[in-house]
Amino acid sequence: MITNLKQTKNLLAACAVAAFTLCGLSAWQPAPAHHDETAKGKKIRLFNGKNLDGWEIHGTEKWYVDHDGTLVCESGPDKEYGYLATKQTFKDFDLSVEFKQEANGNSGVFFHSSLKGTIISGWQAEVAPPGQHSGGIYESYGRGWLIIPDSAKESVLKMGEWNKMRVKVVGNDVTTWLNGVQMIHLTDEKIGSRSGQIALQIHSGGGIRVRWKNIVLKEL
Repeated sequence: MITNLKQTKNLLAACAVAAFTLCGLSAWQPAPAHHDETAKGKKIRLFNGKNLDGWEIHGTEKWYVDHDGTLVCESGPDKEYGYLATKQTFKDFDLSVEFKQEANGNSGVFFHSSLKGTIISGWQAEVAPPGQHSGGIYESYGRGWLIIPDSAKESVLKMGEWNKMRVKVVGNDVTTWLNGVQMIHLTDEKIGSRSGQIALQIHSGGGIRVRWKNIVLKEL
């Protein structure tokens, strides 16, 4: 009798376990795949028009979001170099950004960059006053100017108005456009060997004020 009772209990327990397992299996669904916001081909709005989330300030110059949703960089009392850099790094991409130079306007868009304080390693698509090679590529703390636009293209920049710059980097190749005009095309193995942050620059010397908006990147 005791043996039969133990067998019955064991049988009931086994049935319960089996039922629980079957119910669990029928209810289980695979977890949804993590949605990668930086998947290749997807456009990423690097600046949200509200705050500096996703960015880091380097230096003592001024970076802030104005009431109209534009990003403003201004010379501070130290009148030194300053940078606003993405926390994320990128390699191959197609970047577009709009800017308006309200004062001196000596600035730039860095790519494949890294920073220690205000010492930056990387390449700059130049944003500068008229006649100073906007759209050219400059290597900081390295080889200097790698390429500048033809002199006939210097007039493409609209000082004091909104301009649109596009920077496309694929492998060793870099192409820039300003207001729809191709400014340069460069092939450089050193650029192709690196990835890094996107960074906006404010030049030293004081008196600089530039507005930025619609900073959008597509990874390639």
